[in-house]
Amino acid sequence: MKIRILGSGAGGGFPQWNCNCHNCKRIRAGEMTGKRRTQSSIAVSSDNENWLLINASPDIRAQLGAFPAIQPKHGLRDTGIKAVLLIDSQIDHTTGLLMLREGKPLDVYCTEMVRQDLTTGFPIFTMLSHYCTVNHHPVPIDGGSFTIPAIADLRFYTQALKSKAPPYSPHRHDPHDGDNIGLVIEQISTGKRVYYAPGLGEIEAHVMTNMLNADCVLVDGTFWTEDEMIDLSLSKKKAAEMGHLPQSGHGGMIEVLDKVTKARKILIHINNSNPILDEASQAHRQLLQAGIELAYDGLEIDL
Repeated sequence: MKIRILGSGAGGGFPQWNCNCHNCKRIRAGEMTGKRRTQSSIAVSSDNENWLLINASPDIRAQLGAFPAIQPKHGLRDTGIKAVLLIDSQIDHTTGLLMLREGKPLDVYCTEMVRQDLTTGFPIFTMLSHYCTVNHHPVPIDGGSFTIPAIADLRFYTQALKSKAPPYSPHRHDPHDGDNIGLVIEQISTGKRVYYAPGLGEIEAHVMTNMLNADCVLVDGTFWTEDEMIDLSLSKKKAAEMGHLPQSGHGGMIEVLDKVTKARKILIHINNSNPILDEASQAHRQLLQAGIELAYDGLEIDL
């Protein structure tokens, strides 16, 4: 199984276009040891030719342009993308579908709640019906499994996570199972497993089980502290209010991942405010000492 990190940043990427925070200012000026990042998305394949796109960020066009394995190889119009799986309906994870409108009908796998959001509050599916069209395939929210015909030797398990729907959603203040899901990707022939959850507000029992049973975990790396955005005057909301578990502090992601001894541990969906982006920082060193990596654009994981 091969996983390509197309984008590793949170919404807005790094540096964010309108942000002049400590990190963004220094990375633009070349005064910081770190990597620029586009918005979160990954691709997975078992044969390096047929790919499942997992989330479609607003940066998808640049991400595909930097990834030769997924580019056209057969015929006048072609792509290595055989299907798309959406873990939620957030703008940062779905807007890229509009960039794929020139192709054939899109086979999109997502929950019923995500489908509803993308036909009402943010009607991308309706818009695309006038271009390539969308074939919706529902996915389970109870840990059930499914396969995708064009993606050989991979099985997928999806399970609801406690979360909120996006601000535009008609049920923003009435959470439903399926607003956000965690994903297990299993290679059938080898039994190798990856757990992918870029948005984790709470470590539920099934989340911990999936991480303990994985060979690689790609999980929420958005914030370093609970009050990060407040302390930097970037927002009035705590990390928990935004649906993310910070890395530091009691019960934080570092403490959680310390219990995961089998898997390669990688943080993804890293916000521009997070001090771990500075590779010379104490926070970055603390992560590495804990055996935790930071995803970066272009990282390839082979299992």
